[in-house]
Amino acid sequence: MKKRTVLRVVTRCGILYAVFCLVVFLFQRSLLFFPTHNVTPTALIPWLHEGQTIGFCREVNSPETVWLMMHGNAGQASDRGYTLEHMSAQDALYVLEYPGYGSRGGSPSKKSIDKAASDAYRVLQQQYPDVPLCVIGESIGSGPASMLANERLPPDKIVLITPFDTLSRVASKRFFLLPVCLLLLDRWDNIDALKHFNGQINIYGATKDAVIPIEHARNLAQKSSNARFIEILGGHNDWAFSTDVNITR
Repeated sequence: MKKRTVLRVVTRCGILYAVFCLVVFLFQRSLLFFPTHNVTPTALIPWLHEGQTIGFCREVNSPETVWLMMHGNAGQASDRGYTLEHMSAQDALYVLEYPGYGSRGGSPSKKSIDKAASDAYRVLQQQYPDVPLCVIGESIGSGPASMLANERLPPDKIVLITPFDTLSRVASKRFFLLPVCLLLLDRWDNIDALKHFNGQINIYGATKDAVIPIEHARNLAQKSSNARFIEILGGHNDWAFSTDVNITR
């Protein structure tokens, strides 16, 4: 009798766990992506391509360097005006808006964001054929930023701020009770994406980062032969106020 009771309890727990895993699988993108759709004052202006807003930017006449930025998870492209404080006034900045963020249509996923990043990169290549084109990846934006290392004409430099090494490794530690390797749909792997990149990589890791612990940024730097690792004080989003983050070619 006791064995039957134990078996019944174990079976019910197993069913509940399976249902929980299914719910997480079906709604995982709402747990991963946090877009906003606000209209707020910004130091940036809309970045238009073929009549559509694909991001926000600071345009410069005859820029010394053009930077394409893939921003962090929460918020939207227009929020990233603080990046200008870490750049030369002679450099142009273009912040990509992800599908489903801001006023841009679509839904966020690795596939849709990677495509948007690749399309935007090629737009800037055509617009500035003789100007160095570099890439910034902030937090989750380090995924599509690193992916651009595999473009036919790769970036001149990549700067990653509070990045992950692989998204699955971060998720596995945060949701350790779940079989993340089986459930995760959006599998950015920055180690793999950067392994053949010959340009310079600067990687900034934050000492008190509770979102993507610094060990992930450090591991990525160790696995990337051309990477320079810079440790900065503070939490995940405190780099905006740090004097140690310098986005220069």
